[in-house]
Amino acid sequence: MTISAPHDGTLEYREARPEDLAGAEGIDSSFTTDRTFTVVDTGSGFSIVETPVDPPLRKEFPDDDGEGDGDENGDGDPAGAGTLVAVDGTRVCGYVTTTYQEWNRRLTVADLAVSPDHRGRGIGAELLRRTVERARARGASHVWLEVTHVNAPAIRLYRRAGFTFCGLDTSLYEGTESAGETALYMSRRC
Repeated sequence: MTISAPHDGTLEYREARPEDLAGAEGIDSSFTTDRTFTVVDTGSGFSIVETPVDPPLRKEFPDDDGEGDGDENGDGDPAGAGTLVAVDGTRVCGYVTTTYQEWNRRLTVADLAVSPDHRGRGIGAELLRRTVERARARGASHVWLEVTHVNAPAIRLYRRAGFTFCGLDTSLYEGTESAGETALYMSRRC
């Protein structure tokens, strides 16, 4: 399906083709933010608080670790898994990769990125909307994702798309370049 997007001309949203993968992998997913979502231990649980940071924080993600083959649950059913791309002319300017777990009917957003020069134009929101449509068509009960607490721009996008916090992990990134960050889990019912 092709739609007209403000300020972009014509964007095409479709399943990724083999020739799209290099363009998707080349998208700069780094960001700069003046806010994070800090996890506060309340003694009987946790609270997540949007917190200003000064100076602004710049985050560059490490190279992809190769995870995600569309059938991580090993049940032989990758339906609902795959990559959707947003293409501006001949250039991939955004993508979302998903996996599906049959046992709990969960569609997982494994990765989402929009090129810096296309951000703020609704591309990420449209990719998420199409992801939820894909989940519904597959019969998923919910869409789930993990995001670092420092990625406030992504968290704001996910919240606008109807995702809510559903958990956290303070140790997920130990031993990685993201050590010290907290993994926040978000979900949206279908």
